[in-house]
Amino acid sequence: MRLFLKALTRIPLPILHAMGTAAYLFFFHVLRWRRDYAEADVARAFPEKSPSERAAIVRGCYRNMADTIVEAFWGFGASAEAIKARVRFADPELIQRAIDRRQTILLLAAHQGNWEWLLLGAGASFPIPIDVVYQPQRLASLDKFLREVRCRFGGKLIPRKEFVYELLSNGGTPRAYAIIADQTPRKDDPKHWTRFLRQDTAFFVGAGKIAHFLESPVYFVSMERERRGHYTVRLDVLAEPPYDDLDDALVVERYARCLERTILDSPSDWLWLQKKWKYAKPAPEEEQKSYPDAVPARVRSEGRAA
Repeated sequence: MRLFLKALTRIPLPILHAMGTAAYLFFFHVLRWRRDYAEADVARAFPEKSPSERAAIVRGCYRNMADTIVEAFWGFGASAEAIKARVRFADPELIQRAIDRRQTILLLAAHQGNWEWLLLGAGASFPIPIDVVYQPQRLASLDKFLREVRCRFGGKLIPRKEFVYELLSNGGTPRAYAIIADQTPRKDDPKHWTRFLRQDTAFFVGAGKIAHFLESPVYFVSMERERRGHYTVRLDVLAEPPYDDLDDALVVERYARCLERTILDSPSDWLWLQKKWKYAKPAPEEEQKSYPDAVPARVRSEGRAA
């Protein structure tokens, strides 16, 4: 398997894109993989849109997912310069400012755009280790391959269960920690509930506590698809030190609002196939704290809107 995966990284991108188109046609039109889930979630999120508009979002999501997969293999073999030519960071000064201050950075991203190129692009663009929290693959040979190719430009993948140990071990070493934070917690995991795309939605908690422990800024990372194979990455400041009393749930709430904004701007760039709404919100046992419905449209630095 390893030789086969390595061979895929040598295929020119135009050929991989053609393979991606074929994969889209198969999974969307023939296999109809998770189409019922995606169509139902899009319908609940966008009841004001026409059936044809919602169908276009779902089709675009499948196309983009196929492109993400094939582009990932190209990126796993591409040079740093080739990656930087296709992944542009619109706000590099925010990362550089934290580096200059010798701060550890907490990056909260999502399954949006090409998240596989996000780590490669950041590693190729910034002189700081970028460690990503991830769920190891069940197949050991695949997991080893992904750990090697994803971290070619620095940083490492940290298994989710080992993240706390890594924080304690590297607490004084400036670096960036990246978390794909739009996944759904398990039913028994701590979580924050909020209204998101017109639905009660559960998000992981803990980002605020990590930021407080590390005295690190927290950035929301969005990825915009400019055209096929070209992306722009934008950052929003969710929180910045010094912290006196950072509300963990407020950081999660700001993340949810920023993610919702980017999805509304480009719905098909988000991964609707991940089954975000897996279970219903239970009845609250106590009165829940309320938060503002939105944060400033573009949060840049020091908590101020641009």
